[in-house]
Amino acid sequence: MSSPLPSSPAASVLDLAPVVPVVVVDDLADAVPLARALVAGGLPAIEVTLRTPVALDAIGAIAGEVPGAVVGAGTVITPEQVADVVAAGARFLVSPGWTDVLLEAMRASGVPFLPGVSTASEVVALLERGVREMKFFPAEAAGGTAYLKALAAPLPQARFCPTGGISPASAPEYLALPNVGCVGGSWMLPKDAVADRDWGRVEALAREAAALGAGGLSAGGTSR
Repeated sequence: MSSPLPSSPAASVLDLAPVVPVVVVDDLADAVPLARALVAGGLPAIEVTLRTPVALDAIGAIAGEVPGAVVGAGTVITPEQVADVVAAGARFLVSPGWTDVLLEAMRASGVPFLPGVSTASEVVALLERGVREMKFFPAEAAGGTAYLKALAAPLPQARFCPTGGISPASAPEYLALPNVGCVGGSWMLPKDAVADRDWGRVEALAREAAALGAGGLSAGGTSR
């Protein structure tokens, strides 16, 4: 039912859309209509964070009921969580940081993963372990576009999904960088729209976010 993930590993997550919505699901009843609105707006890759008791069920519901969605799990910090979210239907993994134990579990899961980094040393350590696609977090607090520009020259083989404090105004600046494949954000999910279940507004904001990529993007397509 869901959109096929391209055959390359973690880089394929970076290429699904210019923006990956970072979703916190408080009410399980919202998971499917929210995901449908994001996919309809052109954002097929959806990161459901493990910050609420219903997160696992939300991942399962989206995976089973939303054609075109590529649902992933965010805030993954333990090997047990890796196993749980993959069993629930997650098709990619995102962590705010990493350890060798967590990295081993993510690699063994068989699904694409984006371990989090915020320093050059962490990037070098992951490159040493054969990982080239990463989450840059917290993006704005960790130095933003200036920091990523500085990393590009000595570490051109690393590619990032910056997340944390990114807005519609700053997203294009990140997306213009050669070492950025996509950005993560939640601005297309304003709290009042979700509370009111205004999925039409969410879809419209998702469509605007999808258009931040080169030439825009339709659900299930690639931006680069």
